[in-house]
Amino acid sequence: MTYVAPPETCVGHVHLKVADLDRAIAFYAGVLGFEVQRRLGNAAAFLSAGGYHHHIGLNTWESRGATPPPPGHTGLYHTAFLYPSRAALATVLKRVIDAGIPLDGASDHGVSEAIYLRDPDGNGVELYRD
Repeated sequence: MTYVAPPETCVGHVHLKVADLDRAIAFYAGVLGFEVQRRLGNAAAFLSAGGYHHHIGLNTWESRGATPPPPGHTGLYHTAFLYPSRAALATVLKRVIDAGIPLDGASDHGVSEAIYLRDPDGNGVELYRD
């Protein structure tokens, strides 16, 4: 018998290796608006929307000063952040543009609208609304 995860199962958080913690916090908090819930010096930080303990973990434990993996290697394709409305997505898009962050693309999937970009460490980021 094949196991099927319960439909209430959801992704609780993503934890990313980053080269520069302050730079990553500037992107995820300063641009995307997530709030720092806890910081462990220059080694790690935990950010969230709405006061949850963390939706995003950032750390430099194995990656301080590192470069992104080269194309053609395995790893994270992108993290997707669901915004509650088209207006909220437009607000974060304006913040991304105002910060000078280039977009990789945008798409209307019929059931959702999405914007694609990269964080300072080259990780793919999808900002979308259903």
